[in-house]
Amino acid sequence: MYKIAVLGDRDSIYGFAALGLDTYPVNNMEDAAKLLKKLAEGKYAVIYVTEAYAAGLEEDIDKFRAELFPAIIPVPGVSGNTGMGMRNVKKSVERAVGSDIIFNN
Repeated sequence: MYKIAVLGDRDSIYGFAALGLDTYPVNNMEDAAKLLKKLAEGKYAVIYVTEAYAAGLEEDIDKFRAELFPAIIPVPGVSGNTGMGMRNVKKSVERAVGSDIIFNN
């Protein structure tokens, strides 16, 4: 059975444990990169990463985009939403459809 993991700073991810998700707090980008690789190679179908860490791990995350598992999804942290998640959805739609169908007014 596949599982769901959440990676990021402790304050941003501790609430996910109440939902039954596996939480992995990190304190720096180096630890986050190592842990992301370990989680991606494990039995995780979805890995949520706080946007602050996802921004620094874009190269690492891009390596998994073509794979079926895991889906690596940025989520806002306690510092707020940077818009990274929506930009990633837009890129995915453009890649799948071949055109930008999300209009910004």
